[in-house]
Amino acid sequence: MKTTYLLLTIVLICSFIFYSPANARGSAPQAATNAIFIPMVSNGSLSQNSVRINAPYFADGAALHFNEAAIFWFGKVSSSENYADLRVAYDNTKLWVYLSTFDRYLWYATQPGASPITTWDSVTLQINLNGNVGSALATSAYRFDGAMSWFESRAAYQAAYRGQNSQWAAANLAFQTTAGYDGWFNDNVKGSRGWAITFEIPFSSLGLIGRPADGSLWGISMLMHDRDSAAGPALADTTWPAAMQPVVPSTWAQLRFGLPPTGAQSGTVTGSDLIRRDTVRGVNVTDASVGGTTPNLCPGDPTYIWNSWGNTNFGSQADFNIQNQSKITDWPCFAKYFVTFPLATVPANKKILSARLVLHHQGSAGEAGLATPSLIQVLTIGQDWNENTITWNNAPPPLENVSQAWVDVPPPPTYDYGAWPKIARYWDVTSAVIKAYQSNQPVRFVLYAADSDYHSGKYFASSNTGDWNINGRPALEIQWGN
Repeated sequence: MKTTYLLLTIVLICSFIFYSPANARGSAPQAATNAIFIPMVSNGSLSQNSVRINAPYFADGAALHFNEAAIFWFGKVSSSENYADLRVAYDNTKLWVYLSTFDRYLWYATQPGASPITTWDSVTLQINLNGNVGSALATSAYRFDGAMSWFESRAAYQAAYRGQNSQWAAANLAFQTTAGYDGWFNDNVKGSRGWAITFEIPFSSLGLIGRPADGSLWGISMLMHDRDSAAGPALADTTWPAAMQPVVPSTWAQLRFGLPPTGAQSGTVTGSDLIRRDTVRGVNVTDASVGGTTPNLCPGDPTYIWNSWGNTNFGSQADFNIQNQSKITDWPCFAKYFVTFPLATVPANKKILSARLVLHHQGSAGEAGLATPSLIQVLTIGQDWNENTITWNNAPPPLENVSQAWVDVPPPPTYDYGAWPKIARYWDVTSAVIKAYQSNQPVRFVLYAADSDYHSGKYFASSNTGDWNINGRPALEIQWGN
């Protein structure tokens, strides 16, 4: 299953950067199919197309919960463009941010100091303690640069800045970065698959005496810097959010500390509906998987991977998978799932009391004693898309992580998923449906996971499964009151 890449011994020694499954899982999940959270859209304004990442808190250390961190992404996959998965979490003492990039050619400065580290493969993390507000940098804004390196001391490959007079000024701030890679660096003949970097920002370095209060809102943004040759020059930066301006905090995303409580509403139920693709009722639920989908799982041809993988559509498949892992070498195996539910069958002027997404789980990767549970996250998106043209590269970006639930694997030795339509899995998405309904919009979701293990992929029936399995199609269960 795996494409083997030769890594130098020093990198294997430092492979904790990629958080091996044994170290990344943390404590075992309890009630794996039912653990759910529902972020509300309160605690600060959030427009239809604003970006907010709700970061989970872990008392025993954020890095131990690699596969439970909030996950976002940005960029594109090609020979000359980079894509990145972004994971965010925090604990009592620090903000933890992990970025893994898909990058064909890795270049780092063997003589640091001769040129700015951001002219090589590197990442800039920016935060603003006052939120994503303000048209200019203030002292509440901080910037942290971290570049790729090999065996050298990290001190020469990281730098900190603070807002001063609307500009960035160098600052002596304690923080830590750790970098690693999968493939070959400073060599365009052998090529590579990508690299990763971890930022650990102590709250004390930001003038805080402890972790932020639950529900606190900061501003956050990132720039991914790329270089594809020794001579350079550096290529264009890739930014998150896409339209952000580095020195204008109001264009950044929101970072919310903690996962908000349930979005379920009190009231008397006066009506309900089960929304799924149904030609008899005239209901069309569009869905598609992108990336390493079931017919495109783990391709090995480098030419296809870098030139076609991110631009291939698989919208008509009868099933789909969701998967991710910490080893960047295997990113052609990664897959996300997009789905849009119309809300036209819900009468006007109603109060949405509850809503849950239902998927039917019919298989897992590496089941023969290898499959592991996955915390699959639901994020909202703000744009329409076409089932017949959506790809990894052109899919709409995520706006907010609004729900999550553990999807377990049936116990051995039979791994029995039961009779069709197999095992129902649930995500409470009440808050997202309320927002879409009040905006007179369909509700649009994308599902992805921050998994660390190899065999963590999960397989589900799609809206394209036959009428014989109509009960297994993705569904949205809604209840409302007057």
